Amino acid sequence: MGMHRDDLADFLRRSRERLTPRDVGLTEGPRRRTPGLRREEVASLAGMSTDYYMRLEQARSPQPSVQMLAALTRALRLTADERDHLYLLAGHRPPEGARAGEYLRPGMLALLDRLDSVPVQILSDLGDLLAQNDMAQALFGCVCTVAEDDRNIVLRWFTEPDVRNHFAAEERPEQARQLVADLRAAVARRGDDPASRALVTRLRAASPEFAALWDRHEVAVRRSHPYRLVHPELGLIEFDCEVLATPAADQRLLVFTPPPGGTEALDMLRVLGPQHRHGT
Repeated sequence: MGMHRDDLADFLRRSRERLTPRDVGLTEGPRRRTPGLRREEVASLAGMSTDYYMRLEQARSPQPSVQMLAALTRALRLTADERDHLYLLAGHRPPEGARAGEYLRPGMLALLDRLDSVPVQILSDLGDLLAQNDMAQALFGCVCTVAEDDRNIVLRWFTEPDVRNHFAAEERPEQARQLVADLRAAVARRGDDPASRALVTRLRAASPEFAALWDRHEVAVRRSHPYRLVHPELGLIEFDCEVLATPAADQRLLVFTPPPGGTEALDMLRVLGPQHRHGT
């Protein structure tokens, strides 16, 4: 990522000018002609030299470190969105956003109920199925569940042979690779936290196939991708999956839509209803 010095300088200057001494716990003092904070005040609040901060605002500084950017974020009282903008202008990847864990916002749950014409799921970045609507239950009851002990789709894929039997045989190797590569990306984003470390340890111990794929160190975040699922009652169903971002860094909204001309399978799923759990 490249550094955008002119834009960085402008953003820092305007952010400084929007603050008053009172905003940061300083006294204004007499004869203040500078709008907002003075450069030396920002430098002091951020724990850096005034000369270095001046060079940042003059677009002639070297690239600031992430530690320096974190200090400027605090000094300038930046919001999360402003902080991310600061990091990008300085040529760094923004810090990971807040995690929701298992908490589902009421708005997300309402979205599940309203998007009732297609299957919709909410997954964690580690592959835990947190919630799904009735259409998703009718479609995926054969391969995944929200039951806490069995809801991780990566774990079930590599430890329960019957799960992969519901996918087209020629696509199973690629599906396995994609699951592992996506998990790799999530673990790296989390900084190898206890939850991701425990999941990987369990998978490596339970599945030599997973261990071999993990050791290849392939990384690929899953976004839009096709699926072909062998449904126990409807046979082969084809659909496309769109992975949508949510405000939380560790949750994803998955929307499944049939390809053009493939709406008949969804009509049949509505008839089946969510009571068809297929053993889950």
